[in-house]
Amino acid sequence: MREQYRSTPLLESDLAADPMDQFARWFKETAECGLHEPNAMVVSTATPDGRPSSRTVLLKHYDGQGFVFFTNYTSRKGQEIAANPYVSLLFPWHQLARQVVVTGRAARIGRDETAAYFRTRPHGSQLGAWASDQSAPIGTREELLARYEQLAARYPEGEQVPVPPRWGGLRITPGTVEFWQGHENRLHDRLRYVAEGRHWRVERLCP
Repeated sequence: MREQYRSTPLLESDLAADPMDQFARWFKETAECGLHEPNAMVVSTATPDGRPSSRTVLLKHYDGQGFVFFTNYTSRKGQEIAANPYVSLLFPWHQLARQVVVTGRAARIGRDETAAYFRTRPHGSQLGAWASDQSAPIGTREELLARYEQLAARYPEGEQVPVPPRWGGLRITPGTVEFWQGHENRLHDRLRYVAEGRHWRVERLCP
């Protein structure tokens, strides 16, 4: 399988001064083109001895401080981040021949911020956060559904579901943010922001 990417060159002069502003530009363009779940990103973590793992999660917020997603803190990624906070994020926007790759450090957000987001989730998703001991082995699907039904009886629709203590947000503060634009003959553009104190340096990488 092979495809030639045809797109407009990405030049240093095209970039915003701050990578989060540049991300906002690309994210807006991606959302407007109708791409399914443009906020889907691959989160890669590693154990302290360097054993990696990856999974797709949904970005729920981004701003000048970084990228936020929510998870069970006792999940595999939660435990790996607790032991080794350095992670990578990948936004694979294939239809636009674009990728954004972020490396940075993860930290838990405040419980008030977590609670505010939790209240916006559908009732079923709130119950699901309680029912699932994410990444832990379970005997059967029926066992998982039984947990959910017990919770649904305890917290019927319209009743406030408390925030699980083991569940919350993680913010990735970026150290590098790379914008990748595909081109013909594999001569892709790769422009990477590198944090230097409070400022950003931009470097071009060979494809």
